[in-house]
Amino acid sequence: MSYGRTSYQGGGGGYSGGGGSYGGGGGGYSGGGGGGYGGGGGWGGGGGGDKMGALGGGLRAVDWAGTRLEHFEKNFYKEDPRVTARSDAEIEAFRKEKEIRVQGRNIPRPVTAFDEIGFPDYMMASIRAQGYPSPTTIQCQSWPMALSGRDVVAIAQTGSGKTVSFALPAMLHIKAQPALAPGDGPIALVLAPTRELACQIQVECTKFGTNSRIRNTAIYGGAPKGPQIRDLQRGVEMVIATPGRLMDMLESNRTNLRRVTYLVLDEADRMLDMGFEPQIRKIVGQIRPDRQTLMFSATWPKEVQRLASDFLTDMIQVNVGSMELTANPNIQQIIEVCTDFEKRAKLNKHLDQIAAENGKVIIFVATKRVADDITKYLRQDGCPALAIHGDKDQRERDWVLGEFKAGRSPILIATDVASRGIDVKDVGYVINYDFPNNCEDYVHRIGRTGRAGQKGISYTYFTTDNSKQARELVQLLRDAKSPVPPQLEEMASYGGGGGRGRYGGGGRGRGRGGGGGGRGYGGGGGYGGGGGGYGGGGGGRW
Repeated sequence: MSYGRTSYQGGGGGYSGGGGSYGGGGGGYSGGGGGGYGGGGGWGGGGGGDKMGALGGGLRAVDWAGTRLEHFEKNFYKEDPRVTARSDAEIEAFRKEKEIRVQGRNIPRPVTAFDEIGFPDYMMASIRAQGYPSPTTIQCQSWPMALSGRDVVAIAQTGSGKTVSFALPAMLHIKAQPALAPGDGPIALVLAPTRELACQIQVECTKFGTNSRIRNTAIYGGAPKGPQIRDLQRGVEMVIATPGRLMDMLESNRTNLRRVTYLVLDEADRMLDMGFEPQIRKIVGQIRPDRQTLMFSATWPKEVQRLASDFLTDMIQVNVGSMELTANPNIQQIIEVCTDFEKRAKLNKHLDQIAAENGKVIIFVATKRVADDITKYLRQDGCPALAIHGDKDQRERDWVLGEFKAGRSPILIATDVASRGIDVKDVGYVINYDFPNNCEDYVHRIGRTGRAGQKGISYTYFTTDNSKQARELVQLLRDAKSPVPPQLEEMASYGGGGGRGRYGGGGRGRGRGGGGGGRGYGGGGGYGGGGGGYGGGGGGRW
């Protein structure tokens, strides 16, 4: 690639100043060696131990049967006369057009416009300020369900507006409860699998919570505990948390869940994939059993179904979209069958094309080591690339995402561990450098582009090592009316691969590689400074 040599942050120092690269001292871009989530060898790999399984050992079980519980309100829904006036045939036609499927008893009818749901004026002002023209499909059906006080399961694609689906009902629920007293924990609790997703949810909740004077905080690992503890001790009505850090706060008596009456499990499928089920069960055991529980997920495998049956009472369910695993039709899927050796050349070719359009691209890889290696390779060639994965601390991850969102580093290399929390609306391209372990993750990865109705393009490098996924990938491509390469067809005819994995099972195991120490990129000058950084001087195309 002829991108031209660039430097990052100018001067003689890297991101943290001095003579070092990002991460300070001589430590290099990703800082240190090893370490990270799970102990010495990185998340789930190397020589690290799994500390998560031991969390919660000090939590005392709550005898809810012997506890007198104060009554609380959770049904705030009054059906709009326009909704009531619609015939059953009209409701059925609307659900069919929007691919809405519902299960359960006494399911509220969907709304079709914001002014039919009955949100108070301060909330409508926030909605108008965000410029949303109308509710998304999942919001049309899930808002009446959630506001009715029912336990809800909602299954919909990533990027479909699920966060706002539970956030606005949460705020109405909070406003209807008695004010917090000193020492009280939150009223609403949202559990999320990753720190990026927790932060993204907090951003959305803050947008809509400002006018309502509802306080929130995000509790997640990889960041200093001090500010999080201060928020909890001052009192917040809503907590958005990853399971591990929340367990830590509960065990150290920094907060409690006695006041929680509104519980959300967001991306429940991913939390189970990441091994959080024991922590989730311990956390839910600390919450009163007559709470309102909402579970949001992109898929509906047996593990998630079992969790729902254990945690939800008389639940009602809404599914949006196909009952099969499907890709966003706004994404052009391009599959290139190749060898591992050919991947670098293909990556160079595709990045040259993307650079000519000044586009943002996320490159997905299988392991932290590959993420760091590709980042180093691209940066040595003058490309504005940064990596995000489980070994990076929160400050670095926030900074990397900020650079990517701002367009200063339009190439982001990511592992699956970090991918679900990346919500950037103008990502034009996704490259699957390594194909994931299953087609579910493939759909989630390419779903980082084509968001909010925009078009997107995904390139996927598929090798013979991935042949067991060939049959399901071919079906996904056909369903989306995307071209199927002959080599992939041939692999599918010989290679097998299981059935569709979205609803009802299939094997789901995940492997997160370990290893991966720091890399010292951007030493002497740093990208963006000196004589020819991104968008300036006589530098390269980026």
